[in-house]
Amino acid sequence: MRGRVLLAATALVAGLLSGCGHSAAPKSAPAPVRLGALVPLTGSSAPIGTSMVPAFEMAVREANEAGGVLGHKVELVTEDDACDPGTAVDKANELVARNVTVSVGGLCSAATVPTLKVFRGAGVPMIIPGSNSTDLLAPRYDSVFLLAGTTAIEAQRAVAWMHPLGSSRLALVGDGTSFSSSVVAAALKSAQQPGSGVTVAAELKLSQGATGYPRIVEAIVRASADMVFFTGYYAEAATLIRDLRAAGYGGKIMLSDGGVDPALFTQIDAAHAEGVYGLALPLAEFEPKASAWAERYRKATGTPPGPFTMQAYDAVRLALDGVKRAGGLDRAAVRKAIAGTRPGDISLLSGPSVFNPDGTQVNSTFILLQIRDGAFALAPPM
Repeated sequence: MRGRVLLAATALVAGLLSGCGHSAAPKSAPAPVRLGALVPLTGSSAPIGTSMVPAFEMAVREANEAGGVLGHKVELVTEDDACDPGTAVDKANELVARNVTVSVGGLCSAATVPTLKVFRGAGVPMIIPGSNSTDLLAPRYDSVFLLAGTTAIEAQRAVAWMHPLGSSRLALVGDGTSFSSSVVAAALKSAQQPGSGVTVAAELKLSQGATGYPRIVEAIVRASADMVFFTGYYAEAATLIRDLRAAGYGGKIMLSDGGVDPALFTQIDAAHAEGVYGLALPLAEFEPKASAWAERYRKATGTPPGPFTMQAYDAVRLALDGVKRAGGLDRAAVRKAIAGTRPGDISLLSGPSVFNPDGTQVNSTFILLQIRDGAFALAPPM
């Protein structure tokens, strides 16, 4: 009995001593919500990628200023994929190693497509702000969500606008990239539909980075095409427009969304580009509900928001909303929450927040622009 009393007393003294001058171990902070953004920060598409980064950062900063998400601080990990497939795969693996919860990047489809397997293998959902090739849908992953209307929809709209623009003989010109090739294929299919009234007079492919495209221009003129639809990026678009104008081509020229970038005017005299049409995803300058956001972006960067900046901002917001509705960082639960997003959950600046089972937006939007006085503007009503 005495031994038990001594033991209890010893334990009591030890407990009292442990409470004197010793504090409990601090609780560790919750793991951050880490988002990965692969975008081109070098190469010909760097102007677009670098303009997207501040939009990602704005959304992250706003979330943290509001207290984070479910007590978790939000972190952004940005990597340069240079629009190069091999580089993109390497960087995607680095993001997975950094334990990202959601991927919110993706501009060039050629670079984004090979990262699908990487992120899928790690169970990381992908909210893609810019890439929109139908090749992204080919694996039928339920973890891929596109904020940009697909190339199939874009091509359908391009063909549908031909008659209102007074054209019927189409020259399709691609650059061989995944994005460009998928637009060409979809436009060809759309033009071949009964009753389209559109004839594909020529289907051509140019080489990226060439100093000129005289043979492409000769083929277009020879085919008597009254509209050229170029489905590649702005650098090649500028060279092709220059060569078409120099040859006296009198038909209309339309660019896919890859060519609709203010950087086009750094490559070509604005007068030569006057009147060129372009298909674009929603842009802040033409979206009234984004005016306040556009002003915040301008104040933060000193420049107006460019292509895909709204989509970049929305990608982060949608990812964090998915984490909140999932109740934590479990990737499978976050994926399910994003897939089940309804209009009342979150209002996106760039378009609908509801997704089809294949990961495309319901009722995705494209707008028709025209170059006037050295800038892209809404095309006149037809």
